[in-house]
Amino acid sequence: MKKLLLNVLAAVCALLALLFIVIPGPSIVFLLAGLVCLSFNYPWARSYLKKTQAGFKTICVQLDKRLR
Repeated sequence: MKKLLLNVLAAVCALLALLFIVIPGPSIVFLLAGLVCLSFNYPWARSYLKKTQAGFKTICVQLDKRLR
């Protein structure tokens, strides 16, 4: 039951992310939320989540350097 609920929540988050790509909104937030939900049950999602976190960290460090 927990796995099904997390999968449904991930699908809803992914659909909202697609919707917010078309209209202005926080699409990245919903895409990451869906990935987090999937990462509880699937190792491939956990791998993508780790890569995404590393990418965001790199981008934030680069932006921080440019703003100084």
